[in-house]
Amino acid sequence: MSCTIDKILTDAKTLLERLREHDAAAESLVDQSAALHRRVSAMREAGAAIPEQYQEDAADLKDVAKYKPHILLSQENTQIRDLQQENRELWVSLEEHQDALELIMSKYRKQMLQLMIAKKAVDAEPVLKAHQSHSAEIESQIDRIYEMGEVMRKAVQVDDHQFCKIQEKLAQLEAVRFGRDNGCCRTKRLRVAKELLQLKEWPVEFRS
Repeated sequence: MSCTIDKILTDAKTLLERLREHDAAAESLVDQSAALHRRVSAMREAGAAIPEQYQEDAADLKDVAKYKPHILLSQENTQIRDLQQENRELWVSLEEHQDALELIMSKYRKQMLQLMIAKKAVDAEPVLKAHQSHSAEIESQIDRIYEMGEVMRKAVQVDDHQFCKIQEKLAQLEAVRFGRDNGCCRTKRLRVAKELLQLKEWPVEFRS
């Protein structure tokens, strides 16, 4: 297709050069005709001084100037019309080739786009897998953090509960100690002290 387009462009350039040559030839004929007319006018001004032979020559020249440029120009015009028709046909052919080339390029661009999309999908797959794995790891870490937070929350609740009980037992022990002076029995004091010691120990699930 590239060779055909190059040939069309070369032919079009050749035709353009020929058109220019024809234009130059037509202008030259017009100049020659004008020169002949000037010569005829000059000879007419000479009038009677010109011999009869020269008058006949002048008549011949006049006929040549009258008919020959017209014939030549008619021939040139015919050639120019033929060249113009050939030019139009070449331009139509060139446009058809351009349309075909554009269709081919459109299909080529479409295929390249599909290949690029497929390549991007293949290239992105390892990254996507790594991202998914990383996301799963982060989610797992978040779950562990939530679990640790729940354990700490429960530990704080237990600690608060234990603290309240310890405070309560200390108050009871203080009351028992105060009651000792008022005759409170020794057994009751020992029981409260034992409960207080048990409360100071952490539950098994929260021991480090």
